[in-house]
Amino acid sequence: MSDILDVSHQREAIAKAAAYLSGILEPHFKKTAKFEPPRTLIICGSGLGGISTKLSIDNPPPITIPYQDIPGFKKSTVPGHSGTLMFGSMNGSPVVLMNGRLHGYEGNTLFETTFPIRVLNHMGHVHNLIVTNAAGGINAKYQACDLMCIYDHLNIPGLAGQHPLRGPNLDEVGPRFLALSDAYDLELRKLLFKKWKELKIQRPLHEGTYTFVSGPTFETRAESKMIRMLGGDAVGMSTVPEVIVARHCGWRVLALSLITNTCVVDSPASALDESPVPLEKGKATHAEVLENGKIASNDVQNLIAAVMEEL
Repeated sequence: MSDILDVSHQREAIAKAAAYLSGILEPHFKKTAKFEPPRTLIICGSGLGGISTKLSIDNPPPITIPYQDIPGFKKSTVPGHSGTLMFGSMNGSPVVLMNGRLHGYEGNTLFETTFPIRVLNHMGHVHNLIVTNAAGGINAKYQACDLMCIYDHLNIPGLAGQHPLRGPNLDEVGPRFLALSDAYDLELRKLLFKKWKELKIQRPLHEGTYTFVSGPTFETRAESKMIRMLGGDAVGMSTVPEVIVARHCGWRVLALSLITNTCVVDSPASALDESPVPLEKGKATHAEVLENGKIASNDVQNLIAAVMEEL
């Protein structure tokens, strides 16, 4: 797909993918009278694909559809992202999971990274988005394996012109000029904290601002310092385009970050230092992201499943 598709090509691509999914889902689920179309989309971030283990195995049985089989979907290329849509039920609530997401740094356009949301919206049943991610901690109070409920964001690429709503507007879906001051639903955030208390999760749950950067490089020290000065509490390479498109569709949004590493904000060692701090100290790696994702994944899975009880 080109960077910007005209409206007719957008509509055609969305309708084609929606028709394909309907053609698979209807025969699969027609054997059970208990099936309801999903009302909630859950996007599983890096190392958080285990959320799928919370799907019920019967009544109805889940179905998994690889991205590459769906017209218009791109294949996920990132370790820790299986790249499948999973339809089923979680704690009695019909749900669809994106087990792994698509990123711009993989070479996808913003239309392609948010295409699944457009397709599910076209199918007409999903109205809630629960999005999870792995993020670097910018706030000095955050530690690796803490959780953060997102209540605001900084869209760095968007401020520079790389915005998911750039181009012709789908007027039948949402407005040309979309307000985002209410992007993260207050009642859903209250529900998340309520379930965190009920489950007696010992892992800290903060509330803060997520900063979206394009990646795929982890931030320099100066960039991390800048993000902290701008008011960012965590930083990552996803989520914000998905949130913006979901809000354009009129969905409610709940977003949860797993802090997988703490970002380095101290200035690098000077060549003039007699005993410099090694530059490698605190350096982020994708292996660290996945490993800390495993450590905290059970709490994330249980928390999301508990929220789903009331959606």
